[in-house]
Amino acid sequence: MAAVPHLEFERDIVEIQGQIDKLLALAEKKGIDVSSDLAALHDKLETLKQDTYQNLRPIEQVQVARHPRRPYTLDYIDAVFTDWLELHGDRAFRNDEAIVGGWARLEGRSVMVIGHQKGRDMKENLRRNFGMPHPEGYRKALRLMRMAEKFGRPVVTLIDTPGAYPGIGAEERGQAEAIAMNLREMARMRVPLVSIVIGEGGSGGALALGVTDRILMLEHSIYSVISPEGCAAILWRSAEHREKAADALKLTSTNLLALGVCDEIIPEPSGGAHSDWNATAASLKEALQRHLVELESLDSDERIRLRQNKFESIGSWRGEGDMSA
Repeated sequence: MAAVPHLEFERDIVEIQGQIDKLLALAEKKGIDVSSDLAALHDKLETLKQDTYQNLRPIEQVQVARHPRRPYTLDYIDAVFTDWLELHGDRAFRNDEAIVGGWARLEGRSVMVIGHQKGRDMKENLRRNFGMPHPEGYRKALRLMRMAEKFGRPVVTLIDTPGAYPGIGAEERGQAEAIAMNLREMARMRVPLVSIVIGEGGSGGALALGVTDRILMLEHSIYSVISPEGCAAILWRSAEHREKAADALKLTSTNLLALGVCDEIIPEPSGGAHSDWNATAASLKEALQRHLVELESLDSDERIRLRQNKFESIGSWRGEGDMSA
């Protein structure tokens, strides 16, 4: 595996990790015992990771959510589920590879898994369109959700996109209509729906997979109506103000839990999900199983009522002259 790229605020972490690697290489070459020095360095590294990641600024949370070594949808499918069978196409235009979906098993439970998929290199990113779906991607997702509803199986969606693709062709083929259709249909589906924001949750492109009974967020994921760069370009006419925009957007998991948008924060390992895929996948799997068990115990009419109430209660209205809200 190639060296993991690091973020600016991770510089001290990378430096200590480098010292550990050099010490291990020296011990192997010289045949000397360095266990006590290694233990001290590992303790220092763990403390530094915890201090760093517990005090990230919103713009740094954005950087972690976009980290190129962060696990993507197919990585979680491989780690959390078994018997994955991918399904393709919207039966109208083409197969959009920015969204993947298909049947899988979660500890014996048959589920439909759907998620945004980014690429690791330029070739794959072009194939996946950088995780930005066209309308046929959302139509494929809806086709698979309806299939799951037909067979009475839960739907799990993994959200990780900068947003829906805004190109001319996508708009000509009905991007807005495809997203709106997903919102309407998910709001009234009779099977349990759980979404997990695993990286970026950008605008309607994310919400089109997010009208669910439970919205979970990985600790360092983000969920927002617009990217900090886009917000800064609109409000201040310069992307240089993205840090100010990130502060104002309240896009972190902590913010969104407090606002009642997300239902649970799934903790990540010290150093973020990109530092330990297996531990992150284990936490995601535990939370997902727990919520599915709770949702499956409810009558379908009750689930729909609670789902609709959930979204109707997000936010608050402030009338003219009313500054108390």
